[in-house]
Amino acid sequence: MNAATNKQLKVGAVVLTMGNRPEELRALLESVAKQTGDPIEVVVVGNGSPLPELNVPGLAVRTVELPENVGIPAGRNVGIEAFGPAGRDVDILLFLDDDGLLPHQDTAQLCREAFAADRKLGIISFRIADPDTGVTQRRHVPRLRASDPMRSSRVTTFLGGANAARTQVFAEVGGLPDEFFYAHEETDLAWRALDAGWMIDYRSDMVLHHPTTAPSRHAVYHRMVARNRVWLARRNLPAPLVPLYLGVWLLLTLARRPSPAALRAWLGGFKEGWTAPCGPRRPMKWRTVWRLTRLGRPPVI
Repeated sequence: MNAATNKQLKVGAVVLTMGNRPEELRALLESVAKQTGDPIEVVVVGNGSPLPELNVPGLAVRTVELPENVGIPAGRNVGIEAFGPAGRDVDILLFLDDDGLLPHQDTAQLCREAFAADRKLGIISFRIADPDTGVTQRRHVPRLRASDPMRSSRVTTFLGGANAARTQVFAEVGGLPDEFFYAHEETDLAWRALDAGWMIDYRSDMVLHHPTTAPSRHAVYHRMVARNRVWLARRNLPAPLVPLYLGVWLLLTLARRPSPAALRAWLGGFKEGWTAPCGPRRPMKWRTVWRLTRLGRPPVI
């Protein structure tokens, strides 16, 4: 691994922001500064926006201002590379939403301990909880059986703005898919990591406070979700599973009875997913399909 076993794994953090939540961003950085263990260096990426002054006592903060909004995965990739190629200057990177907050001071230390104890653990997905109610939305539990958010488990994907990743994963399988811009980029990376032999954990004791929101608040949500679902399949699935996976998702979408406008956007994105280039195709091994199935989420749903 990147660090010798006789010293703490080195932790960095990447925060992507549009510059429109300065108070929340400062509160997040202050919660990172309070983490126990060795200090955490933070890179804040301004995605097409200037950044405010970010002088937080006890925290080393570097900033990168991008001239335009390049999307979530590309923006986070910039943050990774700010720690050297594939993030190699640190052993672990935290990825945190700019309007989130770490309520517990031992989260980074728990990450160090988890990665040190399991050499095949590549990514940890945190539990997202509303700061006022404590409720964790079902969509924030990255498995099909999501009724009990307090149960930790092995999973097949992770939450993009509330996770920790071993930087060796990026060195082996690459970063997030820039082309996706928004939606499903975490699953694309997760499938590639699983195909390379890494494991992913959902940990209910590692918490990020984040206000309850609906993903459909984004104007491009329905188109991006559909387009990137097709891209995800085209890039990663064995050929026989591509139509099965996408057929299931088409039926699920229709069963949810979206509004006419939402359905038009979804179908437009679905068509775009087949006609637009999606990056390199590297279908996963059939043994990875079996691993996903054993973990409770076969890649047909």
